[in-house]
Amino acid sequence: MAIHPTPHTRRSDPPPAVDGPWRDPSLSPEERVADLAARMTLEEKAAQLYGIWVGADAEGDGVAPHQNDMVDPVDFEDITTRGLGQLTRPFGTAPVDPGVGALSLATAQARISEAGRFGIPALAHEECLAGFTAWGATAYPVPLAWGAAWDPELVAEMAHRIGSDMRSVGVHQGLAPVLDVVRDLRWGRVEETIGEDPYLVATIGTAYVRGLESSGIVATLKHFAGYSASAGARNLSPVRAGAREMADVILPPFEMAIRDGGARSVMHSYAEIDGLPVAADPALLTGLLRDTWGFGGTVVADYFGIGFLETLHKVAAGRGDAARLALTAGVDVELPTVRSYGDALVAAVREGLVAEELVDRALHRVLLQKCELGLLDPLRPALPAVLDGVDPERARGTVDLDPPRNRALARLLAERSCVLLANREGALPLSGTGRIAVVGPRAEDPLAMLGCYSFPSHVGVQYPEAAMGIDVPTVLEALREEFPDVGVDYAQGCEVDGTDASRIEEAAALAAGADVCVAVLGDRAGLFGRGTSGEGCDASDLALPGLQGELLDALLATGTPVVLVLLTGRTYALGGRADRLAGCVQAFFPGEEGGPALAGVLSGRVNPSGRLPLSVPHGPGGQPWTYLQPPLGRANGVSNLDPTPLYPFGHGLSYTSFAWEAGADVPAELRTDQETDLAITVRNTGDRDGAEVVQLYVHDPVAQTTRPEARLIGYARVPLAAGESRKISFRFHPDLVSFTGTGGRRIVEPGDLELRFATSSDVADVKHTVRLRLTGPERTVDHRRHMVCATSVESLIAQN
Repeated sequence: MAIHPTPHTRRSDPPPAVDGPWRDPSLSPEERVADLAARMTLEEKAAQLYGIWVGADAEGDGVAPHQNDMVDPVDFEDITTRGLGQLTRPFGTAPVDPGVGALSLATAQARISEAGRFGIPALAHEECLAGFTAWGATAYPVPLAWGAAWDPELVAEMAHRIGSDMRSVGVHQGLAPVLDVVRDLRWGRVEETIGEDPYLVATIGTAYVRGLESSGIVATLKHFAGYSASAGARNLSPVRAGAREMADVILPPFEMAIRDGGARSVMHSYAEIDGLPVAADPALLTGLLRDTWGFGGTVVADYFGIGFLETLHKVAAGRGDAARLALTAGVDVELPTVRSYGDALVAAVREGLVAEELVDRALHRVLLQKCELGLLDPLRPALPAVLDGVDPERARGTVDLDPPRNRALARLLAERSCVLLANREGALPLSGTGRIAVVGPRAEDPLAMLGCYSFPSHVGVQYPEAAMGIDVPTVLEALREEFPDVGVDYAQGCEVDGTDASRIEEAAALAAGADVCVAVLGDRAGLFGRGTSGEGCDASDLALPGLQGELLDALLATGTPVVLVLLTGRTYALGGRADRLAGCVQAFFPGEEGGPALAGVLSGRVNPSGRLPLSVPHGPGGQPWTYLQPPLGRANGVSNLDPTPLYPFGHGLSYTSFAWEAGADVPAELRTDQETDLAITVRNTGDRDGAEVVQLYVHDPVAQTTRPEARLIGYARVPLAAGESRKISFRFHPDLVSFTGTGGRRIVEPGDLELRFATSSDVADVKHTVRLRLTGPERTVDHRRHMVCATSVESLIAQN
């Protein structure tokens, strides 16, 4: 039966009184929320369950509703008389000075408080995937670069800075991190992920959550769950992942971020898994998330996801029916704006089609979170302290969201995320003499540094007349500054994804006359087909976009040594060209300081320590493939197709050298519930300071279900001065090698194991193997298992 929205009507009986114990901060949040909820009308309850999309007024005088295709226009003055749950992206909708935006948001909050009976502000949320998505805010490296840095502590520090900036201007919730594990490199949103391994994604993502939450911002885990496993790598395409892939690959990062990170919000994914949209799946959003894992926060809709139950998935008969499905599943808040949870929900409740208890359940969670954030307290400050008493014009320029300390952190993370893929005969670092030809469509464009969810790429491109808001040096500018006494010439060669080959010959001629050519190629981040990487920008294959492959071939044909610099949101096939490159550096949209970071790597000022969070494919077909493959997923004699990557997960080179030595012997047998310590000693045998990334993998020779050849279970980034040695200890618990067995339960199985210390996932890069046998009974484990392999680093030899 179709459910149609009805006009807003109030009860004929007088509404409950406003004042009561809910205003008393000395009472428990549960007591306060129960008292407040009992005083609300049905319309007021529903109003707490949706947001409206606003943009900060450039004149600092409130907000302007954002109209979109999924909803009817919203009258801000009328709708706020019922109260309001959330304000959507008050900063991330248009280029507005941060000081003016903060004043505008505070003004809007005052109007919301005055309009509703209870005086409760809205919860304001923003995107913060690679920095606060606001004009003038620091653009940090994208999550894929976090994965390449293998440095959770640095990512946590970045997240804390991001959150502190958001809180300073009145924002409460951040829509990050993305915890999707890459399953197909062709997917457009690979740049938003941390990598192809669940342990790396889980540990880096949990660090981000800790950092964001430590600043007082509600972290929102995206996208729960299965979104990255879409068929054919097409955005929003159906997911056909089996139960074991879900349990062993897709879900662990969410488990860890909730249990260890303290995330207070989860965003459902757009995915349909085996025919059931996640937004309508109570087994996932309530049974697993809440009943099993014990999550107590809010579940928010991915933008328009509730409406998609009606318009795209075709499982709802109308707006009210979509509200019924989503509320039943456990979606508490409709974002970005009201469609199903407003008048349509009120009508459905009054018609007996939706139980009011479902509204009350979601309301309870929403109000508890508002209580935690202080939004139910009396005497709340209306404005950030810096703006108190400031008029709109004087507010301009009073808030700095890109201070030097942010830029320094962005530079450090960018430097640590650059991966040196190849360096033939010591071509790098560059000598700093002669002439350098810089060629390629990514060399002179500041946007080459920024991912899809950075403000300049996500929003700024819609406002070409507005300044970028932050300084983003290009690779060309950075190289000229890095090598002030060297001639640095430039030619574009071709567009990122165009078809005009007329400038390739000119670029090749420039390279032929130089001592070395730096080819800067890669992606343009965008939305829904407007880029080569980003949301809705899926790739048909993994060849370099446009004519960039042909340009690279022309440069290699000149005989001039070519150093390839890749600025991308995924990895691309380099087979057939890699053995002709003098060197290759991979960077994943490294942020506003990416240009200087790359210039430092090329000059040797920075010793690269990044390691691949994704394999680099050999051929453009890509298969698709990630390293988590059982025997028949790898190269073998039953297929003529070889999916072996050119560079494996975890690979990365340095300008120094390292020697590895095994630690103390480990017992040959270990009970399935018994811990032990593993150790390896690493020495910097070169004459440069550097950092090695010690990776610990498990190989399970025989198991009751097929297992990957190798799977990451621990790692440590280890800085080493020239000549220094450090002992790295790993606390191994058998829970780390658990998997979903034949009975559908997560188990620790007795039997033989190989624990491999390695520089990548490739067996050829194994430095030391520990063989042990797990004994005792098969154990069943759950989300309370040991999920992290704790590490410690001890310096053994002082710097020479």
